[in-house]
Amino acid sequence: MKTRIIGLSAAVAAAALTGFAAQTRAGGDKVAFPANYDKGVLYTTVDRADNKQYRELFVTPASAVEAAKKGAPLPNGTVLTLVQYRAVLGADGNPTKDANGRFSKGDIVGYTVMEKRAGWGAEYPPEIRNGEWEYQAFTPAKAVNDKANLTACFQCHKPLDKQDFVFSYDKLQAHKGM
Repeated sequence: MKTRIIGLSAAVAAAALTGFAAQTRAGGDKVAFPANYDKGVLYTTVDRADNKQYRELFVTPASAVEAAKKGAPLPNGTVLTLVQYRAVLGADGNPTKDANGRFSKGDIVGYTVMEKRAGWGAEYPPEIRNGEWEYQAFTPAKAVNDKANLTACFQCHKPLDKQDFVFSYDKLQAHKGM
């Protein structure tokens, strides 16, 4: 009887630990496609000549802009969505420009999302951890891009710890639409 109770206790403990591990898993699977990203704040656009892309950056909630304006870390629950478009190319193979001198946007190439939640990131080793941020890439059809190298996101953003790991933090600070 005693052996059976010990065995049952071990099984319950193992199941509890397995459940805990599933809740604290690392990876982009924590990040769902932000269906209403375009209802957030469009805080900057970028022309990328190196890959002939036009990009739009959105943030939700709007309070993230206010935090950046104060030089504070972005609040938990912040979602940054980068929408990547092919630039429309002219006959010479170079991007065409609109009336404002910006690349003309063509088809969507994909979406890249950063999301910050309390407790996220603790399972990463210090050399790649980006605070409480997770990353995910999505296809133009808004499905997870399983070919994306999310570790590269962590490595690239890692040196930006002084600006909450966000390349466009200065654009959030300077946004005037609030």
